[in-house]
Amino acid sequence: MKKTILSFALFAIAIISSTDTFAQKFPRLDVSPLDAATYPSDWRNSDKLVKVIYGRPQLKGRALSSLADVSEKGVWRTGANEASEITFFKDVLFAGEQVKAGTYTLFTIPGDKEWTVILSAVRNVWGHYTYDKKDDVLRVAGKVSESEKIIEAFSIVFNEEKEDVITMYLGWGNTVVSVSLQEDLDSED
Repeated sequence: MKKTILSFALFAIAIISSTDTFAQKFPRLDVSPLDAATYPSDWRNSDKLVKVIYGRPQLKGRALSSLADVSEKGVWRTGANEASEITFFKDVLFAGEQVKAGTYTLFTIPGDKEWTVILSAVRNVWGHYTYDKKDDVLRVAGKVSESEKIIEAFSIVFNEEKEDVITMYLGWGNTVVSVSLQEDLDSED
């Protein structure tokens, strides 16, 4: 019995010592982590209409106007780090304008009473540094309202306001920007 236990122990040690180990260095958590907003928001529902992947910068006592700065290129990446990407899984009406199913980069131009919301054909870009107006698919007006509470981390959410009409809300600080969208049932596939 002792020989069996000893044999088993030696076998286990041999297996453990032969296992490769790596000293991986994983990066720290990003200060503006990636997030996703979808409609419908139930992650198990595979029949999505829209998904946005975006970085979530935080105010940390700073003013929204200093963080969503559009002075350099005239646009904001609508989040942090990589420019936000919006995917429509079906043809939609985005603020009443027809948009084909596909993935677009989401840029914005902040304003006091409205924001210009831009869908660009160029994808997989860092920030807004390579933005060029010639790549715009469309520009629509996003209505600006004020939130009751300060929104610390930039956030995007979709809500169904009435049957088949969804509103995309962009919120940060005390600013909320809204754009309507709905499936384009009249589109020709």
